[in-house]
Amino acid sequence: MQHYFLNHSLQVGQIIELPNDVSHHWNGVMRAERGSKAEFVSNQEIVYVGELVDEATPTIKITEKTNQNVELPVRVTIVCGLPKGSKADLITQKATEMGADRIIFTPTDWAIAKWGSKAPKKIKRLQKIAKSAAEQSHRNLIPDVKYVDSINHVSKIKSDCKVMAYEEAAKHGENSKLYKIVSQMKTGQGLMVFFGPEGGISPSEVEELENVGFVSVGLGPRILRTESAPLYLLSAVSTLLELKQTK
Repeated sequence: MQHYFLNHSLQVGQIIELPNDVSHHWNGVMRAERGSKAEFVSNQEIVYVGELVDEATPTIKITEKTNQNVELPVRVTIVCGLPKGSKADLITQKATEMGADRIIFTPTDWAIAKWGSKAPKKIKRLQKIAKSAAEQSHRNLIPDVKYVDSINHVSKIKSDCKVMAYEEAAKHGENSKLYKIVSQMKTGQGLMVFFGPEGGISPSEVEELENVGFVSVGLGPRILRTESAPLYLLSAVSTLLELKQTK
């Protein structure tokens, strides 16, 4: 069943004319016909089922409210130093599929990439990528993709827990802090994780982040690429909080 986001509240029995982007994909690309059903997410992050009742308009009738919720138990914010090339596209797409709540890109001391005046255009495109990935993975929400122009501004964003994926911690065998922090988190809390770009995190940035409560953690014994590290983190969060052993 296809999955789409609608920017307003929904209720069972409601008749809605679909926005152009949704109707173009569902009717034009997927060739939905009268009687076809799809999932529609309200602006309150609730998933409903809608049936196509008029192909010409096209119009749907909301037939069912579901309890579907595929979001991670904690809201994870991914913060990345600007990566090279198309890596921001990959990070945004895969982090969305794996449950990130918010994705932030920021310039850092050792980042090779420079966005500058191109940042608004890049973020607009990345937000579209996030929307498509959220539909594909049947999310209850579309992650918010942002550009923050300095680490200083990132450090002021509030979150219940803040960690920094630091390769020096991995090199020195630190492998328990992330496990302890994530395992002790409660449903609904926020976790912010900072990842450096290809050049890594500078000593001054490490100090600045640690001064505002970021904890340096390792992501296992191997050194990961800048586009791989966020996906490792999201996988770890899912494993620790969602995949619980049952008897």
